[in-house]
Amino acid sequence: MLDVRRLRLLRELAHRGTIAAVARALAYTPSAVSQQLSTLEREAGTVLLERTGRQVTLTPAALTLVAHAEVVLERLEQAAADLAATREGPSGPLRIGAFPSAARTILPAALVALAESHPRLEPHVHELDPAEVAAALRTGEVDVALVHTYDFVAALPEPGLDTIHLFDEPMFLAAPRTMEPLPDDDPLRRWQEAPWIVAPTTTRCGTMTMRACEAAGFVPRVRHVIDDFPTALALVGVGSGVALIPQLGVADPAPEIMLAPLPMQRSTWAACRRGALTRAAITAFASAVRATASNLLPLQP
Repeated sequence: MLDVRRLRLLRELAHRGTIAAVARALAYTPSAVSQQLSTLEREAGTVLLERTGRQVTLTPAALTLVAHAEVVLERLEQAAADLAATREGPSGPLRIGAFPSAARTILPAALVALAESHPRLEPHVHELDPAEVAAALRTGEVDVALVHTYDFVAALPEPGLDTIHLFDEPMFLAAPRTMEPLPDDDPLRRWQEAPWIVAPTTTRCGTMTMRACEAAGFVPRVRHVIDDFPTALALVGVGSGVALIPQLGVADPAPEIMLAPLPMQRSTWAACRRGALTRAAITAFASAVRATASNLLPLQP
């Protein structure tokens, strides 16, 4: 009989690539991970890992087993959701991951609504970059997480995860009122000669800005690389450049900042482990976030 815990380790190795990375993520020692995977090989009766020095490669048999592990773990999540449905309403801990602008603007009111409708639920919030969400969900660090996508940046499907759409928000170009744009009908090309404040291109926000500008026919002249909307707005406010900011990132802008709406948007989704989407606590959380967003973002494109 194959052990589910060892299947989970093999699945993590397929995603993370090294035994050391799996050990760090799951609070094991590398030797313990190696021992468990060796035991799994004996249970499977075939070679799962090819070792070359410190590197390991999954064999075709291991990849087949990983695919089955995804199905097994999904069914276990479904079983947990079905059992939870037999109880009287959501209760117990719910570990929530959220990106900073949602944690600052949406979550406080959503948690108040959640406490009023489901007082036995115990939400625990972890601030997470969307790039960290898939790993945090697979290892059980969080049960549900808010992630976002942008126009010009499609999200790739993550094995073992499900998502549900929650809300959209418009994007704005933030510029200093003292800075004169070019006479152009395109809302981005008007600022092609301005210095730009962008997020790192390793982030979805940074990739979105570069692709949006390229679609408008220019490459932005990057002056500052800032992965924080309040800091980017502060630099805009002192005349250091222009930036693309979603609506949740522009709460109470300084009077020195002009905001021009753009024909593009950011979308927020709830992500969870596959099979857990019907879990009562997760559906309650998604409903609370969606209702809160509809009140905070009444004017959507």
